[in-house]
Amino acid sequence: MTQRERQILEWIRQDPMISQQELAEKAGITRSSAAVHISNLMKKGYIAGRGYLLRTAPYIVVVGGVNMDIGAVSHDPLVPRDSNPGKVTTSLGGVGRNIAHNLCLLGQQVSMVTVLGQDSFAQSVRDNAAAIGLDLSHSAVIPGGRTGTYLFIAGSDGDMALAVNDMAIYDHITPDFLRQRLEFINRAGLVVVETNLPEESLQWLCQHCTAPILADPVSTIKARRLEPVLGKLMALKPNRMEAELLSGVKIESAADVERAADKLLSTGLQQVYISMGGDGLFAKNAAGETARIPCPKVTVANATGGGDAMAAALAACITQGRTLEERARLAIGAGALACTSEETIHPGMSWENINYILNKEDMSYESLSGYCP
Repeated sequence: MTQRERQILEWIRQDPMISQQELAEKAGITRSSAAVHISNLMKKGYIAGRGYLLRTAPYIVVVGGVNMDIGAVSHDPLVPRDSNPGKVTTSLGGVGRNIAHNLCLLGQQVSMVTVLGQDSFAQSVRDNAAAIGLDLSHSAVIPGGRTGTYLFIAGSDGDMALAVNDMAIYDHITPDFLRQRLEFINRAGLVVVETNLPEESLQWLCQHCTAPILADPVSTIKARRLEPVLGKLMALKPNRMEAELLSGVKIESAADVERAADKLLSTGLQQVYISMGGDGLFAKNAAGETARIPCPKVTVANATGGGDAMAAALAACITQGRTLEERARLAIGAGALACTSEETIHPGMSWENINYILNKEDMSYESLSGYCP
């Protein structure tokens, strides 16, 4: 779905009786152009027949962080304790917001439960959310608060070398804050959580949420917050180090990956998707089904957003009822696609481009190159 189509679809959601002329005026385009967008939305299945009858699908709730990302990528290999020539950019980020943004690009109906500061960064978040069709109506503004900020530095290979975060605002996501929104959260087709939430709040949500939950551990430092509630989750998406930490299994071979997955599944977890970097993705569920998907060859521009794109594709595939292998394959494709963009969110994230990445060559383990999240 294009950005213009997402915008038009959101206007139709707000007013199902809106005319094509009114849509054209809102978008600043001709009526005939609006008609073309409507036709495309019908072909893609978002609108059923005349009268703008919207096809309803389970919405996804993302509970997590929204940050302003300040990123620096050096032109050459990083030299410690020195000034490194490179490129510095600012963009909206946060693990939760990145997942939600990718979900919107993949055509999903998404709501975020988060907190924003009372600052210019928060206005940027709201403006972007309106543009991509991300619902923030269940989030809150903290008077006098600072919107989360994340600073990262990457080398010329695109791999992150160092990061500093200012996320004190998330202490306001308390169990009581979540309790006030629990009815809405429980009606979701899927809830995505990430461990930037306070430990008490994260565990409270996992214990009280009746909707299926997909969790992203985010980092080895914060992954332990999930240990007491692994059995409450539907799905978990750790990387190699996070899987080692949560399972207690040192991963040095393909057999070790499966042993780590089995240990995690023994907690009551239903599905696990372990990202192995350039070695691809291993998935297993409680029924014993497995999938080993190699990482496509890509030229890496910035690996920072790869894991978030992978989580988004997984979430979308889960709500679509896809098989374990389809989920794993499309997730690794989304992660690889994201790594090809200098931006944390690949502007061309779509099912079509994910499938292009996956199908453009023979994906054999022997032909791997580059980094995959």
